[in-house]
Amino acid sequence: MDAQSQWTGLDAARLERITEHLERNYIGPQKIAGCQVAVARHGHIAYQKAFGSMDLERNKPTRDDTIYRIYSMSKPITSVALMTLYEQGYFQLNDPVSRYVPSWKNHRVWISGEGDDIVTEEPRRPANFRDVLSHMAGLTYGGGLPGVGVQHPIDRIYRSLKIRSSDTNDTLPEFMDKLSQVPLRYHPGEAWQYSLASDVCGALVEIISGKPFAQYLQEVIFDPLGMKDTAFQVAPDKVDRFAANYQRGPDKKLKLIDDPVTSNYTKEPAFKSGGGGLTGTISDYLRFCEMLRRGGELDGHRVLGPRTLEVMHMNHLPGGKDLTQVAFEGFSETANEGVGFGLGFASTMDQVTTGTLGAGDYYWGGAASTIFWVDPKEDLSVVFMTQLMPSGTFNFRGQLKSIVYSSIID
Repeated sequence: MDAQSQWTGLDAARLERITEHLERNYIGPQKIAGCQVAVARHGHIAYQKAFGSMDLERNKPTRDDTIYRIYSMSKPITSVALMTLYEQGYFQLNDPVSRYVPSWKNHRVWISGEGDDIVTEEPRRPANFRDVLSHMAGLTYGGGLPGVGVQHPIDRIYRSLKIRSSDTNDTLPEFMDKLSQVPLRYHPGEAWQYSLASDVCGALVEIISGKPFAQYLQEVIFDPLGMKDTAFQVAPDKVDRFAANYQRGPDKKLKLIDDPVTSNYTKEPAFKSGGGGLTGTISDYLRFCEMLRRGGELDGHRVLGPRTLEVMHMNHLPGGKDLTQVAFEGFSETANEGVGFGLGFASTMDQVTTGTLGAGDYYWGGAASTIFWVDPKEDLSVVFMTQLMPSGTFNFRGQLKSIVYSSIID
C-alpha cells in the first residue's frame, strides 16, 4: 500500500478509474468541454485532476484554478451563513419569518383559480425559518427552472411582479416584500418544492445581520476558510480563469451559452442571489466541504458548532418521509427515492432505495452539473466541477459514487 492510500484508506489505482471513466465517456466524445474532480478523506487529498478545456472557443485547457458558476451550490453556503445567526440567538427554527419581515404576515395560500378568480385561504401556520431552509415554505421558482415553463397561476404572479427577474434591480428587502404579495403554493411545512427559498435565506442574513449579504459571506465564511476566489462577481483580473458555460443541443453537441469574457458574472449583480449567484474554484469549494466534514471548523477557524451542523443534515421532511412522498411539481438537483432533505442539504437515507452508496452523506448540485457531497461516516469530501446545462443531462453523482466508494479499502 502506498503512503497516500495509508493516509486516506483509498486505493489510488482504483481511484484512477475516475480518469479513465471521464476521458472515455465525456472528454473524448466531447459530451462536456472539461471538468475537475477532487476527492479527500481523513483530511488528505486522495485524487485531484483537471480534464479537457475550460473554453473551447479559445482553446484554453482547464486550469487547477479555473473559476466556475456554481449556481445552486450557493444554497448550502447561504444556509450555513443563516445558521451562524441562529447560533447567535437571533431566531429559532420554528420562529415565523414575519418576525423580521412584517409583510410576510399577509401571506395567503392558493386553493384554486387564477387572476381575478383566484381563491386563497389563511395559512394553517406562518412560514418559519425551518421552512425556508428546507424548501417547505410554499414558495416556487416562478416557472424559472430548466425545462419547467410557467405552468401554474402562482408562477404567473411571480412573473407579473418581476420577482427575481433579470430586468429588475430589487434589493433583498424589496424582494422579500414582493414575495409577501404572492399566494403560497401550499401550506408551509406540508410539502417540498425547490424554490426561491435560499434567496429568502440570503435576504434574511442581510436583514438580521444589518450587513450586506455579500459582505457577511466574505467576513464569516470566505475569509476565515480561505475561499479566495468565491464571489458574486468574477473580478477583472480573474476573467482569464473563468470557464465558458455550455448547453447540450438537440444534436448532442455543445453549444456556448455564456462566454466568460462577456458574461454577466463579470459585472457586479444588483441582486445577490443566495440561491444561485456565486462563482468559485474547486479548491475553494473543497475547503467549504472540509469545514463541513470537520464539524464546522477548518484550520483553526470555526464557522459553525458541530451540533448545529448535525441538525442541518438531518432529514427535516415531515414524518421522516423521503422526497418522493412530499415533493411535487418537478425540478430538483437530486433524485427523490430514498433521499431526505435538511437545512440546505439533501441526504441519502436509504442505500437500497437510492441504489447508491453513502448512507448519511449530505450534498447538493448546481445547474451547470457541478456536484459535491460530504460523508461523515466515511470521513469523505468529494467535489466535481464542470459547466454543462442542464444539470440532469448526465448522472455524474451516481457514477462518481460507484468509483469512489469501491476504492475505499480500510
